[in-house]
Amino acid sequence: MTSRVRTVRRAASAVVATVLAAGSSLAVTSPAAQAAGATGSAQAVLTWDRHAETAIWDTARQAPQVQSRGAAMVHGAIYDAVNAIAGTPYQPYLTAPPADGSESVDAAVAAAAYRVLDAIFPEQHDALRAKYDESLAAIPAGPARQRGIDIGTRAAAAMIDARRDDGAFGPQTFPVGTEPGQWRPTPPSFANDGGWVGHMTPFVLPRASVFRTSGPPALTSAQYARDYNEVKTVGSATSTVRTTDQTEAAIWWHDRRLGEWEIKRQLVTTQRLNALQAARMFAMVDLAEADAVIACFNEKETWNRWRPITAIRLGDTDGNPGTLADPAWTPLLVTPPHPDYTSGHTCNTGATMSALAYFFGRDDIAFSAYSSDSGTRRHFSSFSQALTEVIDARVWGGIHTRSADLQGARIGLQTTAYLVRHHFRPLR
Repeated sequence: MTSRVRTVRRAASAVVATVLAAGSSLAVTSPAAQAAGATGSAQAVLTWDRHAETAIWDTARQAPQVQSRGAAMVHGAIYDAVNAIAGTPYQPYLTAPPADGSESVDAAVAAAAYRVLDAIFPEQHDALRAKYDESLAAIPAGPARQRGIDIGTRAAAAMIDARRDDGAFGPQTFPVGTEPGQWRPTPPSFANDGGWVGHMTPFVLPRASVFRTSGPPALTSAQYARDYNEVKTVGSATSTVRTTDQTEAAIWWHDRRLGEWEIKRQLVTTQRLNALQAARMFAMVDLAEADAVIACFNEKETWNRWRPITAIRLGDTDGNPGTLADPAWTPLLVTPPHPDYTSGHTCNTGATMSALAYFFGRDDIAFSAYSSDSGTRRHFSSFSQALTEVIDARVWGGIHTRSADLQGARIGLQTTAYLVRHHFRPLR
């Protein structure tokens, strides 16, 4: 095992260990929640997560850095509705509509998710309304269903109001540089996208820049040369050292659908979570993901570091004797249209895996997910294993330096650590 691999594995394990040390698992439903209800089937939560994925990805085709906002809005509202019906055993995210526990949880989940998705995607109104009507038709008509609808609608309204004018889809773009180290658009599309993400109002963090780093390695440093030569060698489209499994992993993690959708639903089923547990897990993970991405993109704009494809093709301009240029170098994967540092995917996955480890109170839970891009299903024995692999995979794909990946994972950890200290905690 190389020293680089050992470093990555230690870093990923440290991420999980630190989050677990923040406190004991809070996944177990409290006695108050059991008395009030909301401990039934999580099927409605799972169903509306699938509907959210359909709206956000299958239909709208939102980029990964955009997907997290909609998912956080949907599950934040669902959580507030279910938590209220359970007697508010945990801190509400935004609101706790009055409830006595007799309300239909399924109706509340459907109403909360539908209202949020309809507000985000008015052009999908007919399709979303059909799914909503189908959900309600499966619930016996009567006061319980109507009260559930009312609670879900109020939770959704609070979320929609909170995210109004939050900076989403703003006009910001990334600065285009011409000096060594400065980001500039990359082939084949030469696009500049996502600059607004780092300006968006966070869901739980006090500000987008709260985890400001000291920046990427200096161009003339030995660390920069190590990062450069690693990605140049293993991340090339024609690499002779990258293994078949590494190539598959790079493609699997690059799937724009994001395997995290399936992973979270799978864990709800395999860990037999009830409605309240599932709602809380989804909300914690999705809000952590959203804010980690916001913090990451704020870093991207601040440091504006060039991508490997630019760095390697212009390696004779960086002033580092340890970097040799290759004007024809091409990465395995198509480079995303924003700067290298920090890695958005490792920020997102760092938050995902650390939040899941905290919620379940352990690291060693197995899960898997399928990617249509790679045509394969990848299996993981722990949350830290998945985090280790995505850190590596972005280098194997030739689109990120290792420093950008490691710092991204740390931002994901820091976001989760902040969230579990300040939100979703038991009230009794």
